Order: sequence, then C-alpha cells, then structure tokens
Amino acid sequence: MTGALAGLLQGLEDSALAGAIRQSAWLYPFLEILHILGIVLLVGAAFLFDLRLLGFSRNLPVPDLARHLLPWSRRGLYLIVPSGLLLFCTNAVALAGDPVFHIKLIMLVVGGLNAGFFHRFLASSAPEWGQSNTPRVAKAVALCSIVVWVVVIACGRLLAY
Repeated sequence: MTGALAGLLQGLEDSALAGAIRQSAWLYPFLEILHILGIVLLVGAAFLFDLRLLGFSRNLPVPDLARHLLPWSRRGLYLIVPSGLLLFCTNAVALAGDPVFHIKLIMLVVGGLNAGFFHRFLASSAPEWGQSNTPRVAKAVALCSIVVWVVVIACGRLLAY
C-alpha cells in the first residue's frame, strides 16, 4: 500500500464520522442492519431472477419478472453502498489490508460486470425466449451471479470475525 493511500485510509478511519460510528451504542449496529437489509433486497431479488433464468418457474415471463424484481435489487443497492462505505470507514486500514476484503471487492466488480453484460447484450432478446428457450449464455450469467453473491456474502461474514 502506498504512503498516500495509507494516509488517506488512516485519515478516513480517524475522521469524526468514523469515530462517532464506532463510539455510538446504536449507530454501528443500525448500519449493519441497513447493510443486511440491502443485501436481502439485492441478492434475494437477483437469486429469484437467476433461478428463473436457470429454468425454474418457467411460467413467469423473464421480462415481467425483471420489471418486478430488478427495481428491488436497485433499492437494495441504495442501502448497501452508503451503509457499506460508512462501515468501511470505521476500520479502513485493517480492511484495506485484508485479502478477504480484496476478494469481496473483486467479486463485486465481477457481479457488476456480469449484470451489465446481461442487461447490455441479453435482456433485449428475453421476450423471445418463451418458457423454455433461455440461451445457455443467459444461464451462465445466472450461475455466475449466484456464485458471485454467495462469495460476496461469505467474505462479508468472514470479515466480521
């Protein structure tokens, strides 16, 4: 880690906001709860959508399911990002040096790229898939999504201990 990055992380951890979060009897647990609720919304909706792509609940049209579930994933993201950043700032130096945290960040990038690939290249053809014609590439994206989110959640839990 470079000196400038180490200084930035230390400054973040030493900030009044990070100190207030660490010192509060309720703020850190509140942020953890928000983070977990965000995970439930984002990952729960993503898993349901991925399961449909893998062939479950074929009676539900993919575009209709996407219109229903994916806004919930976005709402989850709105909870996860700010709460995660605030939780990070309370222990920035140690987390930045933890290989498990690096894996978590890499997997978040992979998950974002995977979702972006689906929406950019596959989603527009979903109305043509019908009940049983989901392309293999869409199934691969769904499987990748499930694996990514399981690893992200596992890393998050491992970081807590």
